[in-house]
Amino acid sequence: MTDEHATPSEPRADERPADAVHGPLSIVALDDDADFREYIREALEREGHDVRVAASAEIAYEMMEQRLPDVVLLDMKMGRRSGEEALGEIRSRWRKVCVIVVTGYPSLETMRRTFRQDVFDYLAKPFSMDELRRSLAQAAEAFGLGGRPQDRLRMELGRQIRLTRAERGWTLKELSEASGVSVSQISSIERGAHLPSLESFLSVATALGARPSEWLKAAGF
Repeated sequence: MTDEHATPSEPRADERPADAVHGPLSIVALDDDADFREYIREALEREGHDVRVAASAEIAYEMMEQRLPDVVLLDMKMGRRSGEEALGEIRSRWRKVCVIVVTGYPSLETMRRTFRQDVFDYLAKPFSMDELRRSLAQAAEAFGLGGRPQDRLRMELGRQIRLTRAERGWTLKELSEASGVSVSQISSIERGAHLPSLESFLSVATALGARPSEWLKAAGF
């Protein structure tokens, strides 16, 4: 079983960043494990980010009231208070802030519940710095924190499709069968690897019962 308080694994010497964030981000990391907080603070500060760490949800809320971060890294299992409770409070007070969940006990059901609250990404501990770097780079593009407009559109459309599919409880195969778009294409679109064609975009939206205009609006278009 994965240790809830495991720190991200150190990158191997031959690892190279898959993505680079276009500029420094303001990050609040909420985790009740002191070793993890210190590790993540030092690692992300080396990447050039402004990092504040919080041992409790209440401390994190105070930090966010003082200055809203670009990204919140949220542990899902924290002593007396669950990460899901903290996520609900964050969403009620700061609906648009980007939240990336980290957990040592990943499950499909927990992932679905968090995605229903518009979580951007879900990382299972221990994750590598390369994985975290990639997630932050994708968040920066999707939320307009860096990158070109077409990059933000590509990432946000992928995120909206992934969130809507999670809300339906569908697998990639089920969405493929309903839309006529291949599993590999949908997977690539959800990862933000490329923009869907107009035909694929409309087919996926129709299959999910979604309004394409809402997805475009969420992407700022």
